[in-house]
Amino acid sequence: MQLENLPNTTAFLNGVEYLYFSGTSYLGVSSLPEFQEIIFKNIKRWGTSYGSSRNANIKLNVHKRGEDFLSDFLNSEECTTVSSGTLAGQFAISTLENSVDSFFYMPKTHPAILPKNSFPVFEESRLHSSLINKETETICIVVDAIAALETRPFNFDFLDDISSEKKVLLLVDESHSLGVLGKKGNGISSEIRNNKQIEVISVSSFTKALGINGGVISGSKNFISLIRENPLFVGSSGMNPAFLESFLEGQKLYENQLKKLQENCDYVYENLKQIDKINISKNYPVFFVDDENIADYLLSKKIVITSFYYPTSTKKINRIVLNANHTKEQLDQLIEALLSY
Repeated sequence: MQLENLPNTTAFLNGVEYLYFSGTSYLGVSSLPEFQEIIFKNIKRWGTSYGSSRNANIKLNVHKRGEDFLSDFLNSEECTTVSSGTLAGQFAISTLENSVDSFFYMPKTHPAILPKNSFPVFEESRLHSSLINKETETICIVVDAIAALETRPFNFDFLDDISSEKKVLLLVDESHSLGVLGKKGNGISSEIRNNKQIEVISVSSFTKALGINGGVISGSKNFISLIRENPLFVGSSGMNPAFLESFLEGQKLYENQLKKLQENCDYVYENLKQIDKINISKNYPVFFVDDENIADYLLSKKIVITSFYYPTSTKKINRIVLNANHTKEQLDQLIEALLSY
């Protein structure tokens, strides 16, 4: 399917209007006229792009203001913004490779933060033997806040069972949770405790819930300083300043849209939670249907969902996405179609 215009709660295919329950625009701000006006205003102020190294002698104050706000919002010592979420992940991994002895990954980790020559955290449902031995080393565990085909964040209790001889760097990809989960949409990383043994680093895209192009890396001041010294960081342009300014100005809109989204999630959950084939959570705007034919069936009902083979899954993902702009009438059409399947 190829769309000719930006979808919101509906999309047009070959001139026919369908309900749209796909994409990743959870807060629905990219199609919100009020948010677009903020974007237009800031493009007039900052232009469409600014191609200069962040380490150049001339700097834009919006990057400093944005990163100070994000550090507070994410409850992190320091943050830096980059041009995309994928680049944020790659910067974090390439920097960690210089200080980490071994990498481990949780199930279904996104390719953006999946290092080469890494090991699974669990072997046959038990912690990898290298995580519980007495060898003193620095390890990094990479994980998506919410994995593919899941609707709830990972449980991090397993960190308590890692050998006290290990220094643990936990790299969390918040791309599908930032703006949606946590206190006022600040993700889940701030709820994972830092201590002498565990240091939490997070990366995220802004392109999903927050509706703008860009990425962010948060962590300790020492780690972020290493990112800023990375030759690729020095040689690349920063996040689009008009988008970062719009993120700062759009906080009230984000807050209002998150409230609407949570109401939509609650409503759909209460109506579908009893269906065995549906994996759904009350607090998350994405749910999955374990049926190969569900996408075609819903299409016959003029409802479009996401259906494709994801890199970290061996089966087709049938992913239904709610956004803050869906009306109760639209949600009822979706619910009725699923209940009658």
